[in-house]
Amino acid sequence: MSPSKKKARGGIDLGGTKIQTVVVDRDNEVLGEARTQTPREGGPPAIAEAMAGCLATAAEDAGYGRGELKGIGVGSPGEVDNGAGTVSSARNLSGWLGTYELAADLSERLGAPVSLGNDVQVATTAEFELGAGREFDTVLGVFWGTGVGGGIVLDGKDWLGRGAAGEIGHMVVKRGGRRCPCGNKGCMEAYAGRAAMEARARKLKKKGRKTKLFKLMKAKGKDRLTSSVWEKAHKHDDPVATELIDEAIVALGAGVASAVNLLDVECVILGGGLGVRFGERLGPRIEERMHKSLFTDEHPPAFEVAALGDLGGAIGAALLAR
Repeated sequence: MSPSKKKARGGIDLGGTKIQTVVVDRDNEVLGEARTQTPREGGPPAIAEAMAGCLATAAEDAGYGRGELKGIGVGSPGEVDNGAGTVSSARNLSGWLGTYELAADLSERLGAPVSLGNDVQVATTAEFELGAGREFDTVLGVFWGTGVGGGIVLDGKDWLGRGAAGEIGHMVVKRGGRRCPCGNKGCMEAYAGRAAMEARARKLKKKGRKTKLFKLMKAKGKDRLTSSVWEKAHKHDDPVATELIDEAIVALGAGVASAVNLLDVECVILGGGLGVRFGERLGPRIEERMHKSLFTDEHPPAFEVAALGDLGGAIGAALLAR
């Protein structure tokens, strides 16, 4: 194996809907990529198997076999302990309420050392180093997808707190409000997370509200309301989609403003499946709602859509393996 080939690294972005993988070179250029759906049953072992298979496909695409990568990074939801190699309480994933030794499992399957990080933090770091945040020293990443996650870079360094920093989706935007998948009430994610929006859409449909969301879902061959389904329904002025997306925009604006009021960051980066898909059309509305709730609007932060797109989380994960 050539010295340059030994520098290649793998990255796995584990999401509630999909698993995205990449293989990158020493300059973080993508050599190969693959994507698969996140298993909806079977718990952590089934998910780990799907992650390993997806990365193996990306590695094959790049011309690498088992054991030929320098290292592998994983961006995962839940409580991530890289020292122990574990992920706990990943509530948006099938059966992942306890603690699972993910690093050891993947390392055995893929034949390379594995490092773990929070999914949104690694994506934020990737945007900070390689994407929309390159001009700034202080960045807040807001990733709008199955849930709503946050990542923070302060003065050029990741801010992890005691291990659970950045959970912007669980900032309360409405006291005593709608029940969140986390069990609390009134969280931003209860209004803006794709999973919560889908649950709300199903309730409204049962109550007799007219919507094409689920017809579009079936027409696309999907078994859940993906970001592409929401986008198409919104473009066609579907009343339920419009109502729920409007609620999401209000919640995102309020939550982001509260975070900015606390941290006074230079830049907010909107990412995630819904964030990237809706960024150009709806990003300005989220930014406008943010402005309405800022303590001081004399020097507002820049508001950018994630530049690395769907690959940002996997590229950020690969940075862990440097």
